[in-house]
Amino acid sequence: MIGRIRGILLEKQAPFLLLDVQGVGYEIQASLTTFFELPDIDQPATLHTHFVVREDAQLLYGFSSLGERQLFRELIKVNGVGPKMALAILSGMNAAEFVNCVKGKDIATLVRLPGVGKKTAERLVVEMHDRVEKWALASDTTVASPQGSGAVQEAESALVSLGYKEPEAAKMIGAVSADNKEASSAELIRAALKNKAAK
Repeated sequence: MIGRIRGILLEKQAPFLLLDVQGVGYEIQASLTTFFELPDIDQPATLHTHFVVREDAQLLYGFSSLGERQLFRELIKVNGVGPKMALAILSGMNAAEFVNCVKGKDIATLVRLPGVGKKTAERLVVEMHDRVEKWALASDTTVASPQGSGAVQEAESALVSLGYKEPEAAKMIGAVSADNKEASSAELIRAALKNKAAK
């Protein structure tokens, strides 16, 4: 089991990143919460990891905090929730927001996440309710970067990686970018997802 990895960040294109560890490039999938906390290219990065071995693939998932990795591991224990969906959930909301949804039995917000249907949302609320009470989840922090055309494009690309269609992603970001001209791509994504959830 690979539990932690440190290296030089070579590439990042949500949700994938490439980390050079003494000449070996590790392809890692990360949530948007973690993705937007990453340093710049060619800078050192450390991630807590979860390693998945399947018949057809070996997959490495990376997280900026132990709390997020803990939540990911609990999510994939829920019937019908695999690593891809767990990553989408953690990309659509941070750990604290997810815990609030579970405690408040807010199924309506959960079903707005890509890939999460009503039955899955109900299972999440039922199966996760007792577990979240015991967690000491890490606080969510985001390193902001100035918004520009690149931030808008990066935000749209990230939403597409979550499962939204390109026109829908562009519409979602367009609806919030005009009023958030100084926002980073991470802030645009959060604003877009919250705006969609409010409708």
